[in-house]
Amino acid sequence: MNDLSQLLFSISYKVLPLLFAIVLHEYAHGWVADKCGDSTAKLQGRLTMNPLAHIDLFGTIIMPILCLMMPGGFLLGWAKPVPIDPRQMTRPRRDMALVAAAGPGMNFALALFSGLLLAIVLWVDPTLSMQQRSAGGSESGASSSTIVLLPIAVMALYSVLINVFLALFNLIPIPPLDGGRILVSLLPPQPALALAKLEPYGMLILVGLLVFDRDLRVIHTISSTFASGLSGTILSTAIGLGAGASP
Repeated sequence: MNDLSQLLFSISYKVLPLLFAIVLHEYAHGWVADKCGDSTAKLQGRLTMNPLAHIDLFGTIIMPILCLMMPGGFLLGWAKPVPIDPRQMTRPRRDMALVAAAGPGMNFALALFSGLLLAIVLWVDPTLSMQQRSAGGSESGASSSTIVLLPIAVMALYSVLINVFLALFNLIPIPPLDGGRILVSLLPPQPALALAKLEPYGMLILVGLLVFDRDLRVIHTISSTFASGLSGTILSTAIGLGAGASP
């Protein structure tokens, strides 16, 4: 029963930030592509922030639930990729790099925004402490403002963690991840073509990284070193700002 309670808690506080993270990630791809001359996403109704237009059954629903059920696992998910046609772009190689970078850029922006939101919540209610209070608990004497603001603070905290991880994960230089497509756009033609040929096998490579990460430690390095360091900096700054601005 305790495991079920923990799972329900994780779903209630992590799924909404994850949904925002992956939907706005794809929206950013489509928006930049449209600005670069490719209106494919707009014409197909994908240049929208309506989650229903971006939901992928496995990547948006099944995969995150599986991650939440794994002890000590990280939260990972994705939406349906927005359709992109480089032939309609003004400068295809440069524009494709910009389009690919837009997704992780949006996640970094959401992480910073979530950190700012956390700082504001802590300023409004200084009694909230992410270090001293259980994220799921509510004290019997909690004020009405605390009851409203605590879930917002917890979701903002998870939003920082999720967006930083997704941004860094997507920057792995393996097509079809954004990092791979950025690299393809920047490399000279011959190496770029060789790397682009990996794209049909990219998902298999990523699954292999996930399955054998205990030995390869690629995902572990991203999550425990880079993501933890960056998200920790954002969160400590947010908590410091919230506490410093408190009366």
